[in-house]
Amino acid sequence: MLRRPVSAAPRTAASLVALAAALLVLSACGPGPDVSATPSAEASPSPGATAPVEPELVPDGTAEDNLPVFTSVSEAVWATEQRGAGRAYIDALIGAGFDRADMQVTQDVSTVGNTAESLLFSVRWGDEECLIGQVGPSTGQVVTAVMPQLAEGRCLVGSTRPIDW
Repeated sequence: MLRRPVSAAPRTAASLVALAAALLVLSACGPGPDVSATPSAEASPSPGATAPVEPELVPDGTAEDNLPVFTSVSEAVWATEQRGAGRAYIDALIGAGFDRADMQVTQDVSTVGNTAESLLFSVRWGDEECLIGQVGPSTGQVVTAVMPQLAEGRCLVGSTRPIDW
């Protein structure tokens, strides 16, 4: 009788599918999220136009007020060679003024060493909301949203990596 080799790939794929399903279910539980997925093509400015103003962190604002800066920072990292590195997103968000203590990020690589198909990162905002970003080959672009917090002030489902650097 022939036996198939045991592989962790189906478990890893199942875990990623479960994570995506959980996020989909959670997004249906709260008020309609404001999802921002912007195309990469931008119109060229006219000769007399001023440069667009980069969004800035609004510390006393709402998560919705800060979604533009969260999205802008995420898109800037996505445009670099570091697009698949969770640390790059966290470092850039810290540089923009977000608090490291309020952040979560998933693993960059699977348990078998493959690049993650989807990387999630978040910033807890206040006592009720989260700014959540998703990037990777599975999305092909930056996707951001404001979502309700989960139990115990968490923003992401499943295991996340420590932000200890």
